[in-house]
Amino acid sequence: MTRDLRGFIKQLEQRGQLRRITALVDPDLEIAEIAQRMLQKGGPALLFENVKGSSHAVAVNLMGTVERVCWAMNLEQPAELETLGKKLALLYQPRPPKTVPQAIALGQALFDVLKAKPSRDFLPPCHQIVLKGEDVDLTKLPLLRVYSGDANKVVTLGLMITKDCETKTVNVGVYRLQLQSKNTMTVQWLSVRGATRHLRKAAERGQKLEVAIALGVDPLIIMAAATPLPIDLSEWLFAGLYGGQGVHLAKCKTVDLEVPADSEMVLEGTITPGETGVDGPAGDHMGFYGGVNEAAPLLRFQCITHRKDPIYLTTFSGRPPKEDAMMALALNRIYTPILRQQVPEIVDFFLPMETLSYKTAILAIDKAYPGHARRAALAFWSALPQFTYTKFVIIVDKDTNIRDPRAVVWAIASKVDPARDVFILPNTPFDSLDFATEKAGLGSRMGIDATTKMPPETDRVWNTPLESDPDTAAMVDRRWAEYGLADLNLGEVNPNLFGYDMR
Repeated sequence: MTRDLRGFIKQLEQRGQLRRITALVDPDLEIAEIAQRMLQKGGPALLFENVKGSSHAVAVNLMGTVERVCWAMNLEQPAELETLGKKLALLYQPRPPKTVPQAIALGQALFDVLKAKPSRDFLPPCHQIVLKGEDVDLTKLPLLRVYSGDANKVVTLGLMITKDCETKTVNVGVYRLQLQSKNTMTVQWLSVRGATRHLRKAAERGQKLEVAIALGVDPLIIMAAATPLPIDLSEWLFAGLYGGQGVHLAKCKTVDLEVPADSEMVLEGTITPGETGVDGPAGDHMGFYGGVNEAAPLLRFQCITHRKDPIYLTTFSGRPPKEDAMMALALNRIYTPILRQQVPEIVDFFLPMETLSYKTAILAIDKAYPGHARRAALAFWSALPQFTYTKFVIIVDKDTNIRDPRAVVWAIASKVDPARDVFILPNTPFDSLDFATEKAGLGSRMGIDATTKMPPETDRVWNTPLESDPDTAAMVDRRWAEYGLADLNLGEVNPNLFGYDMR
């Protein structure tokens, strides 16, 4: 991986997608308020160079648009993400190739795995400055407090690295950490995450769990860590597959773990099983304050290493649009080929940002038989682990533009009979942060069949939808300039002209 965070920031600046802020700003609420306004309008990334209470610069909104997420992954267009997804689909469930092209494709994918193997850096930039013992002071970091009701400042884009004490398998995840004191933080995570399994195993053996937090890494590595892995690959290998070459790793100073060598900063510490702190409330991705966790695992840090003049990379959660929503839109494209391999009738699928990037899925299927839409919805819920908490699934015909909300709403309004086409699965495992459910961790799911119906789904004749006459449409295309209308740009649609209030 020849690029690091600084290289990506330079790339954004060269493309006119970065603003440097030299005015004094406060990490307590002020930076988040500025970034929030930029995110709402798809504005540029921000680098705050004069932060109150800290000597470190703060970078935020680096992946605030899908375009910049693509750049982070060394791609230019969202469509290229599906090409990457096809490569990963070959590795998800390897099957004996039946043709020469299939054999070549599988061989190339396996070769890419070999190229993605991590390498070691023995003089890493992240070890330019080493602080231990009493010199460790987390309060000197420019951590953000985002919302006025937040209990304290938080870390949001740190890679947490842990290791299984039995198998030595490494897990890399992105979790929210809350400041507790100059050398302690609490962590908020789901019980199904890899790091929680590592902590349970350490507890069974009566051992502390070693932890490293890598801050300010190449955003490509963050994307790899945020991807729920469909195969038994380490996140480092996955990042290498994303980037086309292996990640440079460096051994930590006080724990037996490895971190990206070009990290801006690394926090090294341990979790003692049973040692906890009070975490929250804090704003989360649902758009509400999360609850208080009275027994969140407590991390004690004994070492901080960092580059000279480190840059603190951060983000924050909340109602979309936010950076995590942009990342999810990119991951949506990567998942598409993997999902097609699991459920072949799915032509395309979309997880709208406004539905928190996972609460509602829109599936376009090539419908072949009665009940096909319902089967596709049920298959979707079980296809990949990350779809477990999808609350609504809307199924439409393959010719419906699933990324146009007007087309989807029209399909629902014109093709759905609620009694026949809506089905609900009660009492299924659910996201505990979803306050709409009656009980935490247990909720229902809804499928909506908005496809064209066929017998015996309906006894009525389903008439042909209205379309322009193709010959007339072609003639109008040819004569458009002759009408004196060539200066009109009809490709850009202002939704406010149709009764919406989009701000």
